[in-house]
Amino acid sequence: MTSALKALVSAAPKVELHLHIEGSLEPELMFALAQRNGVALPYKRVEDVRAAYQFSNLQEFLDLYYQGMSVLQTEQDYYDLTMAYLQRCQQDNVVHTEIMFDPQGHLERGIAFATVFNGISGALLDAERQWGLSHRLIMSFLRHLSEESAFAALAEAEPFLKHIHAVGLDSSEMGHPPEKFARVFARCRELGLKITAHAGEEGPPAYVWQAIDTLQVDRIDHGNRSLEDDALVQELVKRKLTLTVCPLSNLKLCVVPSLTQHPMLDMLKQGLKATVNSDDPAYFGGYVNDNYHALIDHLPLTHSHLYDLLRNGFDGAWMDDKQRQQHIRTLDQAFSVRC
Repeated sequence: MTSALKALVSAAPKVELHLHIEGSLEPELMFALAQRNGVALPYKRVEDVRAAYQFSNLQEFLDLYYQGMSVLQTEQDYYDLTMAYLQRCQQDNVVHTEIMFDPQGHLERGIAFATVFNGISGALLDAERQWGLSHRLIMSFLRHLSEESAFAALAEAEPFLKHIHAVGLDSSEMGHPPEKFARVFARCRELGLKITAHAGEEGPPAYVWQAIDTLQVDRIDHGNRSLEDDALVQELVKRKLTLTVCPLSNLKLCVVPSLTQHPMLDMLKQGLKATVNSDDPAYFGGYVNDNYHALIDHLPLTHSHLYDLLRNGFDGAWMDDKQRQQHIRTLDQAFSVRC
């Protein structure tokens, strides 16, 4: 039964709604780019980098994440990084991806916004031409930095906003509530951008409330701790807000003690629009299919659960409605044939 479910989910079309492109930097590419750009790394071998991928909390991961980012310096670097991820999408039958990038992490190193944007968008456009892989680009603000820094990044982005669909909020959650950026996101809404925010990963349910009420988000990234507040769960269900859940990330960052205790089934049971995503796959041990397979291995998922998770992804994606319906028909066909 397990192998059949894995085969089914691997063959089905799917979307990814929660992916940090800098978090798809595999150690092999990190070393190649470091050599290309003359960047010294504190590791001698790829194996040493992988050995460092043991985290007890979000901040420990972020420290390594920002260190790895230092090898990204040229437009070609950002293109190569993005194309490597998109090739994994093709392998996993991801037909639509919504990629987050962190411009402040590059701007503060002296990398021009255009360098970052042109490299990432060039790969996205090539993948769309070659494979029909559609995309949306999400510019995320780093919450451990100041409101002033966020506004400065937004100003840098303004010439490119017709190609950026949404803004997000990521990085260190604790001590940096969503309300810290209320004015930034109000300006983003005025500019017509969709809004998402990391909330309820390590932060309390109150952060999810702030994301909903203060930032007026269109969806929530993570949201695990929403389950601690019954009224919040009811509000998320009422608003039909998508949660972009990341199982392997939750395990790696000790948000859950084990995948057997992951709340995904509880989310579905309570009517939440939960989806499956990979977050930072190079650091957390798996891309989209790996996350689905891990849930199948550790939770009593049924065909119906898997369909709901896949369908929730399409429902929550910021994609063309005609394209969405075409993919849903393909999804329905895959499940009708294999169930």
